[in-house]
Amino acid sequence: MARVTVEDCIDKVENRFELVLLAAHRARMISSGSPLTVDRDNDKNPVVALREIAEQTVSPEDMKEDLIHSLQKYVEVDEPEAEAVPLVPSSNSSVTQVNAVDDSAVEFDRMSEEDLLRGLEGLVPPERNDDI
Repeated sequence: MARVTVEDCIDKVENRFELVLLAAHRARMISSGSPLTVDRDNDKNPVVALREIAEQTVSPEDMKEDLIHSLQKYVEVDEPEAEAVPLVPSSNSSVTQVNAVDDSAVEFDRMSEEDLLRGLEGLVPPERNDDI
């Protein structure tokens, strides 16, 4: 049984705390049935995980990505936005007439902020009805 120390692994994963997280994650993967990349030699899963990291039979970067992915509760997927579905022409003539309205003559009024505030001040709040 070979002894594995932190010094054997620290040149592969510089941060000791990150090394502990990665080794623990790899040990959990081994206990859930992931194939070993080194001989077990009657070692327990955490020791096997550290030996795998020290001998570079597993990639620390891949394990780090897998660890992050396993801890995520919600994975955002970038999907393309759905394009607007074109209207299907129907045999109903009233629908065709509604769709045929020319909107180019529509104009929008512009209102200043002061005009909007004066209009809001002139509004009367609805009466309160306690019977309801």
